[in-house]
Amino acid sequence: MSEKASRLVRGLRNGEFQEQLRRIDPHENAMSRSRARYISALEEFRRLYGDRQVEIYSAPGRTEIGGNHTDHQRGRVLAASVNLDIIAVVSPTEDNRITLKSEGYSPVCVNLAELQPVHGEKGTSAALIRGVVSGLEAAGFQAGGFQAYVTGAVPGGAGLSSSAAFEILTGTVISGLYHDMQIPARILARAGQEAETRYFGKPCGLMDQMACSAGGLIYIDFANEPPEVRRLETDFENFGHALCIVETGGSHAAMTDEYAAIPAEMCRIAGFYHKEVLAQVEPEAFWRDIPALRKQFGDRAVLRAIHWFGETCRVSAQADALEAGDFPEFLRLIRASGNSSFQYLQNVSSRRDPREQPIALALAVSDRILDGRGAARVHGGGFAGTIQAFVPEDLVEEYKKTLDWIFGEGACHVLRIRKYGGMKVI
Repeated sequence: MSEKASRLVRGLRNGEFQEQLRRIDPHENAMSRSRARYISALEEFRRLYGDRQVEIYSAPGRTEIGGNHTDHQRGRVLAASVNLDIIAVVSPTEDNRITLKSEGYSPVCVNLAELQPVHGEKGTSAALIRGVVSGLEAAGFQAGGFQAYVTGAVPGGAGLSSSAAFEILTGTVISGLYHDMQIPARILARAGQEAETRYFGKPCGLMDQMACSAGGLIYIDFANEPPEVRRLETDFENFGHALCIVETGGSHAAMTDEYAAIPAEMCRIAGFYHKEVLAQVEPEAFWRDIPALRKQFGDRAVLRAIHWFGETCRVSAQADALEAGDFPEFLRLIRASGNSSFQYLQNVSSRRDPREQPIALALAVSDRILDGRGAARVHGGGFAGTIQAFVPEDLVEEYKKTLDWIFGEGACHVLRIRKYGGMKVI
């Protein structure tokens, strides 16, 4: 049941809603930060819209654990929601419009009577909102209007998929306000993917949205529809390792063409066999036809397909290792994944400026610090952005200090897996 923003502020200041905050992140310091953040967001909502009946929603960022560039070819991935999230303070309206103000950005207003892509709107949050609503309504879930103030702790350049978190947040608000939180996670994910590809203008698979929507550490096999999703009850801290993400600088925004070339080249290989994606191609046929494939499509396309066939199999092996408690084998497979991305997928550096290779540098520094322990690999889309590292607990302080020294204070994020995806908090 919604309550006035002022009432929630008083309750948070008086120590109420402990259980709700603990679901987001049970660590005491994290709960204290969330409380202060929620109070600030509620007060900003009141300033913008008045002291209305409100609810608070949250959607997490995600990290790719395994399966680099496999999802868009209906492969397998390991992904996890993390303890950095985006929150929204919202109040329903009857004007059939979504009016949203994100911290640091101009307000947007989307008329829900107009759900086709709008010329000139690509690359904007309005496009994402419009696309999510369109996707949900196509799946049979009508949306209504609301006013919202949104603030995020998911860094935009950290490879934790702030755009997918925003999409899932939007869908979760609609689910909560108008469908009693009954829209399935896979429907929210599909709506988010539709929004990002068709409305926002960035090609993507389904991994980001599915991880943000489902929550926890999950294995996903996209071979069939709906995808097979299996939760893995694993905590890396139990193996004496921390999960770290390092922002190396640069933005994916200028790399869209390089990012898009990966699925395009993989699809060309699949097209040789009159198939849509590599998951439909027999590996034996691919290896047999390499001379013809390289002649028609070039060596890079062939190498990227080689990465895909190996990587999607590695994901299953990674999941098996974690479920068996064999963490050394899991780390070995993570290193193999990183090597394959570097050598075959070729998404560690950009062709735009060969002098700038921050991901490669971060991996080199990580190898020196880890010295055969833990593991590090390129994370997400690649070309610019982030690496991921599994760091032994006794090296975390040195690792973070060194990577922050090279790439800037706050570049290294020490993360925890969050159990829940998009959710109503209060």
